[in-house]
Amino acid sequence: MFESKPWLKYYGGDTPESIEYPEVTLYGALMRTVERVPDAVAWDFMGKLCRYESFGAEIDQCARMLAGLGLGQGDRITISMPTVPQGLICVYAANKLGAVCSMIHPLSPPKEIVFYLEASQSKMALTLDAFYPAFNEAMQSYDGLQTLILARIPDYLPGLKSLGFKLTKGRKIKPVPPDPRVRWWHEEMKISYPQVHPAGAHGDLAVIMYSGGTTGVPKGIMLSNRNFICEGMQAASWCEINEDDAMLAILPIFHGFGLGVCINAVMMGGGKSILVPQFTPDDVARLVKTKRPTFLVGVPTLYDALNRNPVFNKADLSCLRAAFCGADNLPRKVKEQFEAVVQRQGGQVKLLEGYGLTEAVTGIMAMPLDEYREGSIGIPFPDMLAKIVGIGSQDEVPVGEEGEICLHGPAVMMGYLDNPEENAKTLQTHADGKVWLHTGDIASMDDDGFSYFKLRLKRMIKSSGMNVYPAQVEDVLMRHPDVDTACVIGVPDEKQVERVKGFVVLADPSQGGPAKEQQLIDHCREHIIKWSCPREIEFREELPKTLIGKVAFKELEEEELAKLRAVGEYTGDK
Repeated sequence: MFESKPWLKYYGGDTPESIEYPEVTLYGALMRTVERVPDAVAWDFMGKLCRYESFGAEIDQCARMLAGLGLGQGDRITISMPTVPQGLICVYAANKLGAVCSMIHPLSPPKEIVFYLEASQSKMALTLDAFYPAFNEAMQSYDGLQTLILARIPDYLPGLKSLGFKLTKGRKIKPVPPDPRVRWWHEEMKISYPQVHPAGAHGDLAVIMYSGGTTGVPKGIMLSNRNFICEGMQAASWCEINEDDAMLAILPIFHGFGLGVCINAVMMGGGKSILVPQFTPDDVARLVKTKRPTFLVGVPTLYDALNRNPVFNKADLSCLRAAFCGADNLPRKVKEQFEAVVQRQGGQVKLLEGYGLTEAVTGIMAMPLDEYREGSIGIPFPDMLAKIVGIGSQDEVPVGEEGEICLHGPAVMMGYLDNPEENAKTLQTHADGKVWLHTGDIASMDDDGFSYFKLRLKRMIKSSGMNVYPAQVEDVLMRHPDVDTACVIGVPDEKQVERVKGFVVLADPSQGGPAKEQQLIDHCREHIIKWSCPREIEFREELPKTLIGKVAFKELEEEELAKLRAVGEYTGDK
């Protein structure tokens, strides 16, 4: 089916079948936007606005500074920052030098920092002063880090907000002791360093991001200039982003969607990124009300929280041109509630699903803005191909059958860092001569090329020989009026191989108990086949979340395995 590209007839507006990509670096692509719309606002950081011309100047100064401190072509720099101006500036500046950015979570503990530093062989790092203690400890075990650049949140805050930060959160940050390895961002950016010339090429490695990959083992994902530019231009074209648009950069820059779409795609189109360094649903609701973005992107838990947020429920939402949800299954209940709020508050948008993974930078498939199909994650972006193959095979399955999503196109990664075995499994050359990314995600595809995500392959539950899809069971549980949030996992079982267990947060926690548990199990049996229904339900006040706000089902799985090991009922590995 992929050869005929049946999805093309659903491309809306000016979305082309193919895009002409400039053969430049990420820095070069950004500077093309600077030249095209120099007076447009590139980013808004807590009220501090920076236009593209000034953004380009900051990047050039940072590149001179990094070169002056010893960073050169092919070197690696670890960027451990929230979504703040210094992080953005440093990514494009390091890219100008032909250096590689290794993006990690700023809250990483010392042992994880050591792992990332060793994996990337970084000689330089950028982080906030608040995280100096963790880096200092990590540098006792890794001596390859020659320079640690420290930034402060107030570096780019307007006067009163800068003072306010120093008097509140800033007071809790411990002073950094004298350290010859430390350089301060605000001081170094004032120094007149020698000019530097752009280095690197379109196909060079630009960014390393970290993901569980398709097997759950932490890996470094190598993404080129070409990957980022192509994915960014695809996403910008899909949404027709221009200088009149603004997107809330909710997802962090160490995440593919945060850097790839919330920042880079917006800037490929000349739009404005509204930087959100640390978000809560209250922050997002307030920013939607005051900043009036045209695009909103996030994970299901964010939209669920916005649905219940009083500020969001009273905001004028006519500003929204599109809202997208990804990274996890979107419960129908959450979608319907969000759309009802938007319509009531003057908006017209539908909450559309998309699909992507870091191995292809981020989103490379989405619903067209003027189309909707129940449960679909949409169709491929321009120049991207998608097909469904049999699990463990390279053969495309018939329309409607479930299998593994495979992707081909310019957004597909260069490969995993120093991991040839996993590269051979994940990047496979098929009979058509094309290299296809085997995603480890299960889906089906209809006659028109719209895909329907089921689950990550490793999340499938095998109960009494039958496949159980947790997302399906969670969706049914979420339809019950008393259920606020739900997560379903498989627990090892001697008779059934795995039994289905549900974790539920009730709208009214006081209702939890055996009677409510049985009521919810009966509710599931009314809607789905018996073997897919939970055998037990545990009530929680809240569910654990991942760093980007998804429900951390793996953490719940580990808790259950620990319980079984404690009583001697489980000795294996799941």
